[in-house]
Parts: sequence; structure tokens; C-alpha cells
Amino acid sequence: MTAAVFFGCTFIAFGPAAALFLLTIARDPLRVIFLIAGAFFWLVSLLLSSLVWFITVQMSNKNSAAQQKGLLIFGVVLSVLLQEVFRFAYYKLLKKANEGLLAISQEDTMPISIRQLSYVSGLGFGFMSGAFSVVNILSDSVGPGTVGIHGDSQHYFISSAFMTLAIILLHMFWAVVFFEACERQKWWSLGTVVLSHLLVSCLTFVNPQYEGSLIPTYIILSVMAGWAFSCAGGTLRNLKLCLTCKDKDFLLANHRPR
Repeated sequence: MTAAVFFGCTFIAFGPAAALFLLTIARDPLRVIFLIAGAFFWLVSLLLSSLVWFITVQMSNKNSAAQQKGLLIFGVVLSVLLQEVFRFAYYKLLKKANEGLLAISQEDTMPISIRQLSYVSGLGFGFMSGAFSVVNILSDSVGPGTVGIHGDSQHYFISSAFMTLAIILLHMFWAVVFFEACERQKWWSLGTVVLSHLLVSCLTFVNPQYEGSLIPTYIILSVMAGWAFSCAGGTLRNLKLCLTCKDKDFLLANHRPR
């Protein structure tokens, strides 16, 4: 039973993202490199936020429950802000890298479009964020022990898996909207991405009332998915053509750089 929980939650959390990687990124070495670089940038943001968290915890009164709760909220907010700062830093780096690739390219077009870069980097951010969010939970799911044996919720593992799935996909959508906002200098869009990221992270504080965190998170996920689809140049018409297998070129993975 524990093995079934482990594999089921793993496939829920990482299945869609793994499928996206295999179908749209794995065949292109350049995209793989940018995805790994994006994951590295997320790791650096985690390192910095962890360092600040460690210092503040050591300086705090560990016997004060209110102070420890305040530090937890501070740590979440700081981590989100650092992730978005490093997302912007990665965007600036990718712009420079794309210019360099264009300079040495024999063609007149960039080897990879900014929309492709946003998608790939967002998936890299999401993979690492999801891995660090759920890996310890998955290791506990193989036992020993039974979740909910003392009257607690039995939905801990599956709820964590669905939350991880949402976070991974949200990072991808946030990156698409974020990069498009940087390209067009729509600062309100940048602010919306940061605020929605903060909101989703803070929603986890209502756990173990999982419906209070999962339902709003998936509503935000749906909104960001539609927004990212629009930023990527999608319309209802070409979505219909794609679903009927009449047009595959509107997908980010198939964009020809301009």
C-alpha cells in the first residue's frame, strides 16, 4: 500500500511536467541547457533565503511561539521575493545569451525565441521547486506508519502531490507572463505575478484544511494558464485547430524564432 501511495503521488506531482519535458524540451540540447540553468537559479534563491532564515532563527527566541510563527511568515515572503528577483536576473541573462547566440549564428534569426525561453526556464524553476517541496513527503510515504491513524486527515500525501503539481505548472505560467511583461514593460503584470506567487505560498498556512488551499490555488492556476496562453500568442481559433490536429505551430515548443 505504501508503494502505491509513493508512486501515485509521484506521478501526480511530476507526471504532467515530465511529459512536457519529454515532448517539448528533451529533443533540443539548447532547451535542456536553459532548463538546467533555470533550475540552478532557483536553487541559488533557495540558498540565500535559507541562509537568511538560519540566521534569523538563531537570533530569535525559540521559546516564543508567536515569534516563530512570524519568522515562518517572513521566511515564506522572503523566499518568494528572492525567487522573483532571480527570475528577473535570469531573464536579463537570457537576453544577453540570446544576443550572443545571434551574433555567432549563421542565420538572421535567434536560435530560440524569448517565449520558448520563458517556458523552458519556468519549467526549470517548477521542477526544482516541486522537488524540494515534496521529496521529503514522498520519502515518508513509503512507511513505516499510517497517515491519519490518530484522527488526522488521511489526505496529506495526495493533497501535497496536487499542490506540488499546481506549483510546478504555476512556475511555468508565471515565467511566460513575467518574460512577456518584461519585454513589453508592463510593470503591473510583473506585480501581479509576484502577488499571485505570494498568495499561493501563503495559502499553505491554512493546512491541514486542504480544501482551503487547493481550491483557491487551482483557481489561480486556471487564471494564470489562460493569461500565459494569451501571452504566448494563443487564441481560441488556433487552440481549436490544434485540438483537431490541424495546426501544431502555435505551441511554444514549435515556435520559430523571429
